[in-house]
Amino acid sequence: MRGVYDEYYYGPGATVVGLVFDKGIVLAAEKRVTYGFMLMSKAGKKVYKINDRIGIACAGLIADMQMIAKSLAAEVNLYELETKRILSVKGVAKLLSVILFNRRLMPYFAETLVGGIDETGPHIFVLDPLGSLIEDKYAALGTGAKIAIGILETEYKENLRMKEAKNLAVKAIKTAVSRDAVSGDGIDVLIISEGKAEELFVPLV
Repeated sequence: MRGVYDEYYYGPGATVVGLVFDKGIVLAAEKRVTYGFMLMSKAGKKVYKINDRIGIACAGLIADMQMIAKSLAAEVNLYELETKRILSVKGVAKLLSVILFNRRLMPYFAETLVGGIDETGPHIFVLDPLGSLIEDKYAALGTGAKIAIGILETEYKENLRMKEAKNLAVKAIKTAVSRDAVSGDGIDVLIISEGKAEELFVPLV
């Protein structure tokens, strides 16, 4: 018989957000690694820079996140070396979609945000474990997503500035962390704008 807490007992916790601002994107995630209600680590990395134009953020199993990040970075680098062409953000997201779909019988246990900037502007894409692909202006994933998305829905607006976007992402995660026991221990932030990527750590105070 399944209990009301089964999904939390077996599932890893996470709160991940991503949003587009006027000249780039912000990806952010808290650092707590859990298995159900057991705290495994306070230093998990859920935000990964693929290159200076592209980043991803994941909610799920840490091992699967790491494999997704390594596989995607290798495939993007190989494509660009062989073709001498720069992949668009949508191209990178579609590439990851194919990687995930090819593993559909034994899927990676992770939801993923792909964000970046190209000649058409900044973009955020949301992917489920089987590779379904949706573009949006902002998104939240993980056990804290229901709370974080409420903050984003209320305060997001078109053409945010970089500082405003970063502060909104941090606020959404801090609000979720205050109500989600399996999220916490600081926030990793990746800001990508005009060909440069900046990684930050924001402590929870």
